[in-house]
Amino acid sequence: MRFDADYFEALETPRMARLAENVVAAAFPLMKLMPARFILDRAEASGEIKRNAHIVETTSGTFGMAVALLAAARGYRLTLVTASSLMDPKYQARLQRLGAEVIALDDPRGDGNQTGRLDNLGSILHREPEAFWTRQYDSDGNWLAYARLADLFVRAMGQIDCLVGCIGTGGSLCGTGTFLRRVFPHLRIIGVDTHRSILFGQPLGKRVLRGLGNSVLPRNVRHELIDEIHWVGAYPAFHAAHRLFRQHGIFMGPTSGAAALVGQWVSKTSPDARIAVIMPDEGHRHADTVYSDIWLSTLPGWRTPASTTPTKISRIEPRSETAWTRFEWRRRRLEDVMRLQSTEG
Repeated sequence: MRFDADYFEALETPRMARLAENVVAAAFPLMKLMPARFILDRAEASGEIKRNAHIVETTSGTFGMAVALLAAARGYRLTLVTASSLMDPKYQARLQRLGAEVIALDDPRGDGNQTGRLDNLGSILHREPEAFWTRQYDSDGNWLAYARLADLFVRAMGQIDCLVGCIGTGGSLCGTGTFLRRVFPHLRIIGVDTHRSILFGQPLGKRVLRGLGNSVLPRNVRHELIDEIHWVGAYPAFHAAHRLFRQHGIFMGPTSGAAALVGQWVSKTSPDARIAVIMPDEGHRHADTVYSDIWLSTLPGWRTPASTTPTKISRIEPRSETAWTRFEWRRRRLEDVMRLQSTEG
């Protein structure tokens, strides 16, 4: 066993918090350590990654922090490629303190510039073909790592009828859902996305809510697992994060707020179901933004009441940041849903 194994396993282990009589949420200190450690452990065991290797990845958040912690502990060089719109100076400074090189590309459209980031990463790999790319979007190590989370949910809850989680790379929800559905074939899986993310057919645009959604389509997003998709605007997610802190003493980020919001709504509409919710991010990174009244007051329309229940839609389209919509996905492929949308339009 590696000397760092016990410490990092503790850091990636969630607190199981009861949000309602029939809702248990996995509240993580740093969820992305789970796939990052799994991917690196497997690469080390296979010899794919060499001693003192150079690790590269494109990231906008906590996967980068997870890899940075592991790289520092294990003596790897690390380069993270991100967008200027996604990386606040304090978070970047923390990554650099761990020894990571952070390349923040311009993002004039505010959509994350994922194409530019992947191009930049490709250039690094062309110059250094021995570098190791963790490939969080496409590596099966991402979703396989969540077998442990599925086990933790079963131990905490026994029967599970519904799983709710946000989707960005697809690893946590699709991985946990895959393993849970082997035990509970009836399991309903509900994904949480945000407006102007392309993952479930919306057109690409500037996203205010970060930590979920994407401007590219990762292979680890498996649409045929999903029963229902919710698009949560930034403002309902912010309010939900505030309520988690006030009502439960859980200081979580807005991605966790969005997941809790949907999970608690499901608990009211399906009171006999036992619901598991994945909450991936703590609130510390958002102390100067989501938890700052000064920052919130600068947001257009922040004083407008945000949705407290989702609007069921039949046409996939983006809404305002106050909106929360839901769509019956019914375990279909993305191309099949979009083909039907175009014929019905």
